[in-house]
Amino acid sequence: MSSPAQHLAEPLAQPPAQNLVQSVDWLAIAPPTITAVVGLVVLVTDLFVKDARKPLLGWISVAGLAASALMLLPLVNAERSTFCQAGEPGVCSYTADTFTLAIQCLVLGGALLTALLSVTAVKDADRRLPEGEFWFLLLSSAAGAALLPASRDLATLIVALEVASLPAFALVGLRQGDRRSSEAALKFFLSSVTATAVSLMGISFVYATTGTLYLTQVADRIQHVDGQFTTLAQTGVVLTLVGFAFKTAAVPFHFWVPDTYVGAPLPIAAYLSVIGKAVGFSGLILITVVALPSYADVWGPALAALAALTMTVGNVGALRQQATRAYSAVRLLAWSSVGQAGYLLVPIAAAAYSDDPEHSVGSTVAYALMYAAVNLGAFAVAALVGRTKALNRVADYRGLYASNPLTALLLAFFLLCLAGLPPGIIGLFAKVTVFSAAVDAGLGWLAVVMAVNVVIALFYYLQWTALLFRTPEDATAGHRAPAPLTAAITVTAVLAVALSGAPQLILRFADTGLF
Repeated sequence: MSSPAQHLAEPLAQPPAQNLVQSVDWLAIAPPTITAVVGLVVLVTDLFVKDARKPLLGWISVAGLAASALMLLPLVNAERSTFCQAGEPGVCSYTADTFTLAIQCLVLGGALLTALLSVTAVKDADRRLPEGEFWFLLLSSAAGAALLPASRDLATLIVALEVASLPAFALVGLRQGDRRSSEAALKFFLSSVTATAVSLMGISFVYATTGTLYLTQVADRIQHVDGQFTTLAQTGVVLTLVGFAFKTAAVPFHFWVPDTYVGAPLPIAAYLSVIGKAVGFSGLILITVVALPSYADVWGPALAALAALTMTVGNVGALRQQATRAYSAVRLLAWSSVGQAGYLLVPIAAAAYSDDPEHSVGSTVAYALMYAAVNLGAFAVAALVGRTKALNRVADYRGLYASNPLTALLLAFFLLCLAGLPPGIIGLFAKVTVFSAAVDAGLGWLAVVMAVNVVIALFYYLQWTALLFRTPEDATAGHRAPAPLTAAITVTAVLAVALSGAPQLILRFADTGLF
């Protein structure tokens, strides 16, 4: 029999040491990593390249984004995770699944088209855009945007959000000596910083009540929060949602959009209208459907109300532009993007009421892919018209068919897709998918609000379309497009036509699991 002294002499039993050394799945993280590395290469190369050869930086950026997009192909149909918690392989910080790949395809494809639009813009002496800084900021923002849908913990999520957002502030205000650009950047910056602060406070409350930052663990633990911390947890949920609602340009967090789009260089306005929204919506989906499904009774009604308000304010705002004699085409597209954000919110709200939330979220992804292709196409045509019409007013598009028939037909097709009218079949099918998500979830009133807004939107989309085929007030020469701009218009046109011919390519996301 051992004595007490012997027990004291024996070392205390220690838990087995955890191995903190992990192997990194470089293939899984390749898309955002390549984009970030190419951004650093461009920044360093800019220091040694003469001004006459600065256009080379743009083509390096285009090649880097194309390579990043191609690295998505080996990841198709193979869910991969990395940076996982030791001993818990299912709790990871980075996951490349179907949802991640769909959003990364949208982000990197949209950034690539933005780069093609920008190759000409940065060379224009009137734009006064420093090339090295421009390309570094664009690639940095795209890297953050590509990282965000793969983030599976709140820390990585907020870091990715800021990496995507901070360079965008500088891109908006990069035109030297342009007062409107500086004001747009300041408004965008102040609004976004406030939203980020609110999000960080909400995330800190969620962490305080759950003790974890991993989304799957938050989903499990927030259901069992001690009663005295319930109010703190609910406050954290609301504040986190408010921060991400800003990124989606949902009303009443939309006020920065029109002035920012008009003040920014046109390719950056296109970038914000698509990639900026992808960042906000992918973050919102991860927070609601993955991390907080048990709080569906909180975020479901809130997002449904935001969806109705956002689509109504956006479409009415676009309609009101008709009263302005010299209203800008970019400002009209800005208000249109606010209205489209409302449609994108509908399926996320429906996920709170649906027995199959992945089906609802898939409708948002399908609609976002359609919107990205046709909206970037509309901006590409606006960039072409803006080369000869500095003000880029809607009135400047009068008689475009007479001077450039193919461009006019493509813009008409893009606008009809946004309106959801044939021959823009993909726009029609995408809207029907969103309608179905709302109806299946029992949100009939929201489907009615959406139907009314679709009718409102028809007015300004069709009025702009009709203007293209009217007799021009004066004879104008055809718009000569540089090769990169022609490529951007061609790619978006091919995508829009192909998706209208085979809408199942993206509508399948509404019928298959994303997570």
